[in-house]
Amino acid sequence: MVQISEKIYCDKMIMALDIEKRLMPNPYYEYPYMIIKDFMNSSLANEITQSIYKNSNPTRAKVKTLLLNSILNPTVNEEIRKTNIYDLEELYANIYQKLFEVHQASIERFFNISLTLSTPIQSLEYEKGSFYIKHADDSNELIDKEGNSVGFQCVAPNRKLTSVLFTTSHSEETSDDIYNFSGGELLFNYLYDEDKNSIKFKPQQGDMILFFSNPIFSHEVKEITSGYRVSLVQWHNGIVY
Repeated sequence: MVQISEKIYCDKMIMALDIEKRLMPNPYYEYPYMIIKDFMNSSLANEITQSIYKNSNPTRAKVKTLLLNSILNPTVNEEIRKTNIYDLEELYANIYQKLFEVHQASIERFFNISLTLSTPIQSLEYEKGSFYIKHADDSNELIDKEGNSVGFQCVAPNRKLTSVLFTTSHSEETSDDIYNFSGGELLFNYLYDEDKNSIKFKPQQGDMILFFSNPIFSHEVKEITSGYRVSLVQWHNGIVY
């Protein structure tokens, strides 16, 4: 393993690959990702969760496929990803943007980046049985005949930073309401602690996590075993110093 921050290590294999957008935070930080606790209060998070839960018009999430002519052909493939996507109501999108602006300066300092453009906010719904297997937000993984990772091809170069805000909470107990879920951990596939344990983020309502979008921060959403997981996701472009 290769140490990439004070408390986090990375798989040697991924560090040895030729990654086009190899962006990393300050190695003297405790963690190579940023967690903002209580980015959003519980009352507002509950309202957003309720609005998504009551919405009966989701879009089934698609995954990117790279064709020989380099054209991306997004398709629904529930062996890879089982997720619903909703548009965030304009009222909540405006409130979210104002909250993000409060934290923007500290985010830019942490990642040594000047944010420019951001994607519209995606509201992602994970119900019982939903999941998303390992993926990098800016790249397609290249696999050999044995199923081993041999590299990544960047297909979304404008995605430099990923932000994920959770409006429901992870619980170790079985959940029957829409404000909690079990399973559904955010697992970073190549990141470990000093005891070689995989890094799993178990969010609480109102938490935001941010990390660079490149393959070093490849991640997956573990299968939801009960309850209801809602996250608001954006990808951000910017000038990296």
